[in-house]
Amino acid sequence: MRWPPCSRPLLGVCALISLALLGHVLLHDFLVVPRELRSFSQEPEEMYKARRPGASSPGPQPGPGHRGSPSAVPTRCDLPPNSRFDCAPDKAITQEQCEARGCCYVPAGPGPLGAQMGQPWCFFPPSYPSYRLENLTTTETGYTATLTRATPTFFPKDVMTLRLDVLLETESRLHFTIKDPNNRRYEVPLETPRVRSRAPSTLYSVEFSDEPFGVVVRRKPAGRVLLNTTVAPLFFADQFLQLSTSLPSQHITGLAEHLGSLMLSTNWTKATLWNRDIAPAPDLNLYGSHPFYLVLEDGGSAHGVFLLNSNAMDVVLQPSPALSWRSTGGILDVYLFLGPEPKSVVRQYLDVVGYPFMPPYWALGFHLCRWGYSSTAITRQVVENMTTARFPLDVQWNDLDYMDARRDFTFNKDSFGDFPAMVRELHQGGRRYVMIVDPAISSSGPPGTYRPYDEGLRRGVFVTNETGQPLIGKVWPGLTAFPDFTNPEALDWWQDMVAEFHAQVPFDGMWIDMNEPSNFVRGSVDGCPDSDLENPPYVPGVVGGMLQAATICASSRQFLSTHYDLHNLYGLTEALASHRALVKVRGTRPFVISRSTFAGHGRYAGHWTGDVWSNWEQLSYSPWWGLTSAASWATLRRSFACAGPSWGPSTLSCGTTTT
Repeated sequence: MRWPPCSRPLLGVCALISLALLGHVLLHDFLVVPRELRSFSQEPEEMYKARRPGASSPGPQPGPGHRGSPSAVPTRCDLPPNSRFDCAPDKAITQEQCEARGCCYVPAGPGPLGAQMGQPWCFFPPSYPSYRLENLTTTETGYTATLTRATPTFFPKDVMTLRLDVLLETESRLHFTIKDPNNRRYEVPLETPRVRSRAPSTLYSVEFSDEPFGVVVRRKPAGRVLLNTTVAPLFFADQFLQLSTSLPSQHITGLAEHLGSLMLSTNWTKATLWNRDIAPAPDLNLYGSHPFYLVLEDGGSAHGVFLLNSNAMDVVLQPSPALSWRSTGGILDVYLFLGPEPKSVVRQYLDVVGYPFMPPYWALGFHLCRWGYSSTAITRQVVENMTTARFPLDVQWNDLDYMDARRDFTFNKDSFGDFPAMVRELHQGGRRYVMIVDPAISSSGPPGTYRPYDEGLRRGVFVTNETGQPLIGKVWPGLTAFPDFTNPEALDWWQDMVAEFHAQVPFDGMWIDMNEPSNFVRGSVDGCPDSDLENPPYVPGVVGGMLQAATICASSRQFLSTHYDLHNLYGLTEALASHRALVKVRGTRPFVISRSTFAGHGRYAGHWTGDVWSNWEQLSYSPWWGLTSAASWATLRRSFACAGPSWGPSTLSCGTTTT
């Protein structure tokens, strides 16, 4: 959320291009091991599935029949500590409860039972039941198989039969999905490449383990294991999916958006992906969700992995090294990019999610904004001061000070009475103008007094509650409804509102904010229903401890699915709607910059880094934040050097930042 006017001076600094595309991907030729030889031996030895005694040592180039070196089969609970996978991800449990799950219980030393992170006390034994691979067959694009589970897990509503599809899409891109073949489940509505035939040659080989089921992907020709899902059991319940893999190196980056170092720690750390309005601080889920990571392998090659899943999730890193995806819904839709350089990894990732939009040339110039330009007179004075100081200024912005009662597509007739004239003056001086627009639409006025709400209500464009009525929350204008940008009618309505306001005020770009979406009450003014969507069996490590904290009810309904599935796409879909509207209204390359993001966001908009604090520490995060943005989603990024609620920033610390 934005801070109140009395405590949040905003100095908006540069809209800039971060053209840092990281990494090249390593894949090698695809290989399917004959059924009788599909048991894989993991490297290193701290893996979930024990090696079979008597197998041959690994050769430099694996082929059919390659099994790995012999190793003693571990006893039930003697797995190395760093290779223990948590059997109690959902809650703290006792030894008795742990063993009732069929898991091992070994205290890790001093500390409270069931600490959220750290070496697990309750962990899966090698014999823990998982899925079995059956009926592996060849297809035109790769392979397909059935996965069956004989024993339910401790999560409700296990899907006992699954379908595996493996697609050899390109020489350097492998794609596989795991889904329910009998019931349609939500899938992310992101346009991705469709292939009709397998790649004639690949940089990767693939092997399968029958029982427990697993996929192992190696880089050719050295045979380095990039992905090995046999390290822990596969979970696929209605509201809990878990897929674990070994990592070939501890040098990993990505899993945005979080505040911290560029390289992620594998020392029992967790990244939570659930978009939230909160001032950035370490270890919190922030404005964007990008389930993509890049690993720099020993020797300098790089690869990346993307899980196309928009549900709330945790990504757990542990020292073995290994990684576990834990999602609360959807399907498992995994892409592997082989680089081999970091920049090639990113290019291959963008081949899937979409390349960034080309911003207008003026967007690369000097921008100025803050909360508190409370009139056209003050805004004009700021521009005049910049001119007098001979300081470059290409684009002037206003926060919601310009609005009438903080309502979108309005302006205050007193303090901003000559708003249209001011914007025309900026244009005459060779400058551009950008205004803020929040998604929440005021719903409190009498019928006929606020056209955006009246029209939206008539056209049925708002997110609805369990009764089918518009869900009402609270944001800056007070009681508000939330547009459903997955609804095609909402795109047309949004375009109409943009066009009507542009006819009055000829703005040049849109700053879309508060679009996680943010809500000042939990869920709605009427609360949220008591349902599985509001109280799932597994809640990731979200700030507030529940999915509806600082946003709308997870059970609220949208055109494509529930908000439970679509929450992380809200900013992306608003960016698409705004991009589309500006193209139609202005007929030129659009400028849209958004706080909330998801994979593929760069197709439509840039990103601003939100309510950072006015201090040197947070300013120092700007370069790596820019690198992560460029690698994951957006090459156009706007940093606020003085955006947060910290009084007395130094003059220098409020200067322009570039990355």
